[in-house]
Amino acid sequence: MDLTPDRMFITSTLVDLVRINSINPRIAPDGAGEAEIAAYVARTLAWLGLDQTTFESQPGRVTAMGTLRGTGGGGSLMLNGHADTVGIEGMTDPFSAQIRDGRLYGRGAHDMKGSLAACIGAAKILADAGVRLRGDLVIAAVADEEYGSLGTADLIDRCHVDAAVVTEPTNMDVCLAHKGYVWVEVETHGTAAHGSRFTEGVDAVMRMGRFLSSLDRLEQSLRLGPAHPLVGPPSLHAAMIEGGTGLSTYAARCRLQIERRTVPGETVEATVSQIQALVDQLSADDPSFQATVRPFFAREPFEVAPEARIVRVITEAASGVLGRRPAFVGDTPWMDAALLAAAGIETVVMGPLGAGEHSAVEWVDVETVVQLAGILARTAVEYCGIDR
Repeated sequence: MDLTPDRMFITSTLVDLVRINSINPRIAPDGAGEAEIAAYVARTLAWLGLDQTTFESQPGRVTAMGTLRGTGGGGSLMLNGHADTVGIEGMTDPFSAQIRDGRLYGRGAHDMKGSLAACIGAAKILADAGVRLRGDLVIAAVADEEYGSLGTADLIDRCHVDAAVVTEPTNMDVCLAHKGYVWVEVETHGTAAHGSRFTEGVDAVMRMGRFLSSLDRLEQSLRLGPAHPLVGPPSLHAAMIEGGTGLSTYAARCRLQIERRTVPGETVEATVSQIQALVDQLSADDPSFQATVRPFFAREPFEVAPEARIVRVITEAASGVLGRRPAFVGDTPWMDAALLAAAGIETVVMGPLGAGEHSAVEWVDVETVVQLAGILARTAVEYCGIDR
């Protein structure tokens, strides 16, 4: 069975993908969204013989999905990548897709259109080889991962598979874990009064200062505490603060928004309780201290066991293509892998080499995109099984 990647097809597909503006409109107001790139992916998958469909999670937020139907009896596998990108501020030629010294440059090249090109390239390998998989192979180019993950959240209800490879960039290692996060709002309460009437006013901003001092101590203790072996220790930062209405007025309220990065094994409830405990202690020390704690968004961390079948299969496939055994690693950013795993789908993360995600110079190594296509094709053959 010849599972050689079509290098020219994969490279030209990558060029086409990077040249399409798919900036997430929830990040940049003038972002084009995923409609055009989803249509391109759908056409290409249909040309390769997959059953293709597109769907909108919200108007203009389009996910493309193609399914290579199996003959029955094998495991079903999803290759998942997001089609949206962040904005292009500071970039001189964001959609050029120029190739220099083996690197393809442009917005989304590494995060993560190189991965999408590899997923499509894997389908081309299987089509060229005439492989008849026993289990279904699903290729999904999802919307909105860079903001709210509308695409994958919607996809879970539409498509049921046994395992998934999320192809976020990992520099060709196998990622078994990543951090989650919780967004928490803390508001301190004061009493508005004229700035000259200190006996009447209670300064909510000053009281936030007390809370920030406690929060800083918690942040330091998190860094120095037990660390996860793959993703390191949990962390937090004070992201945004606002309060007060005028220079000569005691502030009646001050609001702080905090991001708390979580590691596998931590729960949302426990992390919020840590922050609530700071408020409770400050209130016990001074009954006039009043504050409320409100979590308003959370994403769970992700972890998969090294002995999971999808991990074993992709590791062996990668070893055969790369000539080395890929390392098992963790990563700190959140990924759609956590949503898939929470839905009971055995999930692993692997993607190409590159750099510059979310920065002014972004590139992906073309050779590793081609290699990834070969790894994904081999993974599909082994995981889904084939009719011989």
